[in-house]
Amino acid sequence: MNSLNKAQIIGNLTRDPELKQTANGQSVCTLGVATNRYWTDSSGTKKDEAEYHNVVCWGKLAEICAEYLKRGTKVFFEGRLQTRNWEDEGGVKHYRTEIVAQDMIILSPKGDRAFSASPSDEKPAKSEGKSEPAPEIAPEDLPF
Repeated sequence: MNSLNKAQIIGNLTRDPELKQTANGQSVCTLGVATNRYWTDSSGTKKDEAEYHNVVCWGKLAEICAEYLKRGTKVFFEGRLQTRNWEDEGGVKHYRTEIVAQDMIILSPKGDRAFSASPSDEKPAKSEGKSEPAPEIAPEDLPF
C-alpha cells in the first residue's frame, strides 16, 4: 500500500522570505504563511481564526520566492509535511512541522507591491544623475 504526504495552502506571507545558502551552496528559503478560516457558530456569531504555517523552499524555487515574494503576498504552496526536531543548549527537545514546498503560485493581483518596485524602495544613487525605477513585473513575465 502506498502513502500520501501532500499539503496545499493558500494564504498571505507573514514576513519577507529569508534566503540562505547551505554549506554546499544549496539555496534554501524560509517563510511564514497565514491561512484564515471563517465560520458561523451555533448562535449565529461569525467567527474567524488564523493558522500559521512554516514553509521551506529549496533550489531554484527558493531563489524565485526570495526574489518575487514579500510580506502580505497572497500565495499558493503545494508540497509535503516534514517535522524536524533538535535539542537546544539546555537539553530541551524542540519540534517544528513545516511544508517543504515543491510548487508555488503567486495569487496577488498585478498592482500588488509584491509585483512592483517603487523608487522609494531603492537606495539613492551616489553618482550624479537619476536612477531609473525598477520595472514592474507582471505575473505573465514570471519564469514559472
